[in-house]
Amino acid sequence: MSERPADPVIPADPTSTVEVLRWDGGYGAPVSDQVAEEWPVAFRYQGVPHVVMLASPRDLEELAVGFTLTEAIVGHPSEIRAVSAVCAEGALEVQLTIAPERFSKLLERQRNLTGRTGCGMCGAETVDDAIRTPPALAGGRSLTALDVQHAIQSLAAGQPLNSQTGSIHAAGWALPGIGVVLVREDVGRHNALDKLIGALVRRGEDLTKGFVVISSRASYELVQKVATVGITTLVAVSAPTGFAIRSAERFGVTLVGFARPGRHVIYAHPERFADRSSEVSS
Repeated sequence: MSERPADPVIPADPTSTVEVLRWDGGYGAPVSDQVAEEWPVAFRYQGVPHVVMLASPRDLEELAVGFTLTEAIVGHPSEIRAVSAVCAEGALEVQLTIAPERFSKLLERQRNLTGRTGCGMCGAETVDDAIRTPPALAGGRSLTALDVQHAIQSLAAGQPLNSQTGSIHAAGWALPGIGVVLVREDVGRHNALDKLIGALVRRGEDLTKGFVVISSRASYELVQKVATVGITTLVAVSAPTGFAIRSAERFGVTLVGFARPGRHVIYAHPERFADRSSEVSS
């Protein structure tokens, strides 16, 4: 009988060093380079496998909490009773315990699927599962163009992993008049947002007091996630999709795209801006 192969080494760091041949200016040279790590992470509820996500191996409990809320597996943070990230037989797992009634509903739509990095609707079996309609949001904190500009300019300071690798997304929590106060990074933009939401919830932050800024385009799934937890404004450095814009209008989410130094475009619900003359046409 052959010996059982050794368990793979779980990277403790979300980046690793590789030897590459860099070609520049007509010459090639061997150099060391930093690359982002991604690792399969299994989510188990009450011990039952639910989904496997590819993610940066950091802040996994926050990722699981955020995912559990934004995918409407539970309706309130109090329904998440326990969460623990472990390394089991060479694999990364997050084990969660949720309210019994929520677990029963989860079993009814049980899925055990693999999610690609950045997969926003991983495991949805029907259109109804994927295209959820959160209650429309009202109210929310008033913003100014300066709040958006301050947030996008300060987001980069919270992205050390992307500075090293150039391939990591970020989601930041910004407060009007203050700027970005918390950032989470991941190889997947949806993961970065879930990690941020998980971190905010675990800290007991009021999600109506600020807004989210992301280092990517604004897709439908990101709009759906912020709306599900009651965040009223999403700011993206790149463009939104048409579906994201229509969904933001329907969900009551203020959607801002192409947020770059000196300019941004408000696509949905501009009424939350105190200085609506700041709207920019693309």
